Amino acid sequence: MMRRVVVTGLGTVNPTGNSVKESWASVKESKIGIGKITSFDTTDYKVKVAAEVKDFEPATKLDKKELRHIARFTQLAMYAAEEAIEDAGLCKEEDGSYKFDTKVSEIPADRCGVIVSSGIGGLDEIEKNDQKAQTKGYNFVSPFFVPMAICNMAAARIAIAHGFKGMCTCPVTACAGGSNAIGDAFFRVRDGYEDVMICGGTESSITPLGIAGFQNMKALSDTEDPERASIPFDKNRNGFVMGEGSGILVLEEYEHAVKRGAHIYAEIVGYGSNCDAYHITSPSPDGQGGAACMKLAIKDAGIDEKDVDYINAHGTSTSLNDKYETAAIKSVFGDYAKDLYVSSTKSMTGHLLGGAGGVEAVFSVKALEDGFVPATVGLKETEPEMDLNYVPRKGVNADLKYVLSNSLGFGGHNACLIFKRYEN
Repeated sequence: MMRRVVVTGLGTVNPTGNSVKESWASVKESKIGIGKITSFDTTDYKVKVAAEVKDFEPATKLDKKELRHIARFTQLAMYAAEEAIEDAGLCKEEDGSYKFDTKVSEIPADRCGVIVSSGIGGLDEIEKNDQKAQTKGYNFVSPFFVPMAICNMAAARIAIAHGFKGMCTCPVTACAGGSNAIGDAFFRVRDGYEDVMICGGTESSITPLGIAGFQNMKALSDTEDPERASIPFDKNRNGFVMGEGSGILVLEEYEHAVKRGAHIYAEIVGYGSNCDAYHITSPSPDGQGGAACMKLAIKDAGIDEKDVDYINAHGTSTSLNDKYETAAIKSVFGDYAKDLYVSSTKSMTGHLLGGAGGVEAVFSVKALEDGFVPATVGLKETEPEMDLNYVPRKGVNADLKYVLSNSLGFGGHNACLIFKRYEN
């Protein structure tokens, strides 16, 4: 018999806020976290805006001495993980207080694992060290360069900080990575390999090279108005907005969570993952791969299509994604598609690449908890074939039981998660 898996902890740092409380409040108010790029000079760039994390002070949660040896994408993940782990009540001192670098006292170390994705890893460290090598010589490259840059270090650092000795890995599946990490962690707990998993995604690629690469492949919006840059499903969309941040969940076996009196946010019940096997950047025609992935998740959850109430769409604000994702939803849900709420929180956060699925999973769980559907902010007018309820401009209150979250990545990687409102 497969074990039930629940969500007992949430953590996030993203362009809408540096905690779950702050971020979710911004999302409910339809606040956009997009603005002019401040991390480097964009004079020679067509792209001028991005969704940066603001006022990030990692030393408030992380070891100050270690920070200089930790890349930003890892700092974001560790920071979000600290919030999620504390929220789940996993790491406490004997007096009940909580601090960073405590070991998990509630469970055996080998029964807790970490799966955190990053699509690109420490791109900023690659650029920085390459510049140093070119100007000063290769002997000046930091000895910490490799462990700072590699994608798996976010997961590793979280595990090392708390002594988690279960599976520790990093799926690298572009923009599907965060959801793949959560889905893979879900299976690990459901199948009995671990009792607790820390999982999600992280990314920080708002750098000269990162923006140039996506700009030159014409994937990014060159609109300078933050209000009109990331506009998923709008007929005037012209590319995605680069975002950064992290979203982390604590998944736990149900009986284990109940026994220790943990707060349960929601249940995770379904996961689908597949590949378009079609093109390195374009989704398959009419979203065939994404449609098949949603069907896999629905089947895995053991529910009917009409049980789904809300879809947190991949919704990147690119021409092909939004058109094909809409077609995929119609293919899976038929006439019922028009009764669904479908929105893209990337209209507020931008696109966090490997971190997107983690942040959107946090939002999906909060949507269930609060009975609230976030808006597709900035959406004014769609195209004729894009006629679903995209929840334009302002979010709505709704009775939600099942929420589906889509993530679709370059290379044809697809991942779909289904969360259920918690019921005893």
